[in-house]
Amino acid sequence: MRRRRLLFSLLLVAAAGLGTAAVPPPGAARAATPAATPLDQVVPAPASVHEGGDAYTLGDRTRIRVPGGSGEAERIASSLAGLLRPATGFDLPVTTEDGRDGIVLRLGGSGTRGLGGEGYRLTSGARGVTISAARPAGLFHGVQTLRQLLPADAERQRARRAPWRVAGGTIADSPRYAYRGAMLDVSRHFFTVGQVKRYIDQLAMYKINKLHLHLSDDQGWRIAIASWPRLASYGGSTQVGGGPGGSYTKDDYREIIRYAAARYLTVVPEIDMPGHTNAALASYAPLNCNGQAPPLYTGTSVGFSSLCVPKKETYDFVDDVLRELAAMTPGRALHIGGDEAHSTSHDDYVTFMDKVQPLVAKYGKSVIGWHQLTGAHPAKGAVAQYWGYDKTGTAERTQVVDAARRGTRLILSPADRAYLDMKYDKNTPLGLSWAGYVGVQRSYDWDPGSYLDGAPAGSVLGVEAPLWSETLSTSAHIEYMAFPRLPGIAELGWSPARTHDWDDYKVRLAAQGPRWDALGIDYFRSPEVPWPAR
Repeated sequence: MRRRRLLFSLLLVAAAGLGTAAVPPPGAARAATPAATPLDQVVPAPASVHEGGDAYTLGDRTRIRVPGGSGEAERIASSLAGLLRPATGFDLPVTTEDGRDGIVLRLGGSGTRGLGGEGYRLTSGARGVTISAARPAGLFHGVQTLRQLLPADAERQRARRAPWRVAGGTIADSPRYAYRGAMLDVSRHFFTVGQVKRYIDQLAMYKINKLHLHLSDDQGWRIAIASWPRLASYGGSTQVGGGPGGSYTKDDYREIIRYAAARYLTVVPEIDMPGHTNAALASYAPLNCNGQAPPLYTGTSVGFSSLCVPKKETYDFVDDVLRELAAMTPGRALHIGGDEAHSTSHDDYVTFMDKVQPLVAKYGKSVIGWHQLTGAHPAKGAVAQYWGYDKTGTAERTQVVDAARRGTRLILSPADRAYLDMKYDKNTPLGLSWAGYVGVQRSYDWDPGSYLDGAPAGSVLGVEAPLWSETLSTSAHIEYMAFPRLPGIAELGWSPARTHDWDDYKVRLAAQGPRWDALGIDYFRSPEVPWPAR
């Protein structure tokens, strides 16, 4: 069966390179109608697929139905209509009238049992396509699958002549892990609200549900804190290389949260401490043990800065920042960093984390920290984000595994697998290589459930793909490093382990290329992937 599907997939990718068939001139032989995309050829791979039956073809009479009139379902339907109207030229009216024809987005019902809060069921036949889910997030994820089942030209902003067909059959799908994240470092280089929104749209396509924003570092502080205004006005005034930097007002931050929530992503804000704090130290002299503010920093070295652990002012500062950030953040988690605190003694590090974690709880939030947190005393419910790699020492790995055995949950972001800022190869013009070169296959070919030997499989909360920005300053840079590796991390987080197969995946990934072309995504055409000809 796998060989048959792989052969079909190769033929499909080859056909995609020929473009959408145009209407032949009078008297000419009619071109064969392109085959509809098989239901099992999407990314991330669905949990269950049953193919068969007639395909559905969208036409000028297609309606998008939302039985019951749920407000969130109607919003999802309107978004789908807005996406498809430019390319198809169809009106695609959204209606609350019941019916089985057209595209139906249905909340609840017996067919949604067992799908959880993010799962969905997609059924396609000659009369229409129905997406059912227990919760709106599941409907939204089902719509992302529907997008991939339509021709790539559906993503374009101008009318195309194409058979808008959806293959017949049923998908029943739900995620393997609850946490499927991507991190964007806006501190080394600042990215505007518009640039963050563009990345959110790209993450949502692949069912990512967490956006981790790295809001503070040595090179820049990016979020307004009313009680400490110089953090943003002064600490946010530069970036790597000495550019103008920037920061988000509270309204900017709320807009990012709103935009992400409409695409069922939760924002996880990070204030990195006690290290990676030069922007804060430069803004307020009392945060330094010697009472003297250092100059702003625009380089890329790490590990040289530290908050003054013995000082009372340090905890007044942390309390104020966490209080204001928690008040703006609907999500449950605040990320407190904790990595590369090389200028903080071990005893001071433990003291600091023991004092800061209760402050997070004080404001009704839970702690996420980089995995160095496991060298202190992780609070009950704390999550450690593992970013180690092949060269990480045994003692450090053991420390993380032992914490997992004691109940600390883990997010896996191994630097030589999941860090999207690592170069693909020696010729990559952007990115870093301290964790080695990370090609597309290496990024995909690992199992989160067994990656950390000895850690209970149930301790893994999920995966995250961090994108650090020392060398990245534009949306094109983000896209070049994230694509095509990001969808692979998304698949590791969503799809069952049994679907994991590089030879199958690389063909499904290749078929995403024309879609990214249609969307204007500036991706790296890795030689590891059999891309269709342009």
